[in-house]
Amino acid sequence: MSTQDNLKTAIAGESQANRKYLAFAQKADEEGHKGVAKLFRAASEAESLHALNQLRIAGLVNSTEENLKAAIEGETYEFTEMYPGFIKEATEENHTAAKIAFNLASGAEKSHAVLYKKALENPDKDTDYYYCGVCGYINEDFAPDKCPVCGAPESKFSNIG
Repeated sequence: MSTQDNLKTAIAGESQANRKYLAFAQKADEEGHKGVAKLFRAASEAESLHALNQLRIAGLVNSTEENLKAAIEGETYEFTEMYPGFIKEATEENHTAAKIAFNLASGAEKSHAVLYKKALENPDKDTDYYYCGVCGYINEDFAPDKCPVCGAPESKFSNIG
């Protein structure tokens, strides 16, 4: 393996640790272990820092235009190829929870690709975005009354502006 391959492996590992530690922190909070939750959140931030540094070193952070094109490509792959295969397999294995999670993610990924395309057309436009805390759908300018992907109410949306 090359250093570039090692960087990509490290990025994947650090990114996964970041998300895993956030999930661990949520569980620790639920169980009343505030100190452990703080430790997991701190470690999550450290793992994120590692991944961000490695992304830059690997040359995977480019101009905004190039980054938007890469994001469009990645999101489109997810909802056109990756998730349909995952959904099919989860259906065949009768894994309902995974099937639901994959369907929700796939629907949200479509919204992401659309928004990245719009941003590519007008990168200087300052827009607020509203994120569905249930499925990850993102809406531009306002929180919809009901999420078009999962049906969550407006109250489940957070302004990322």
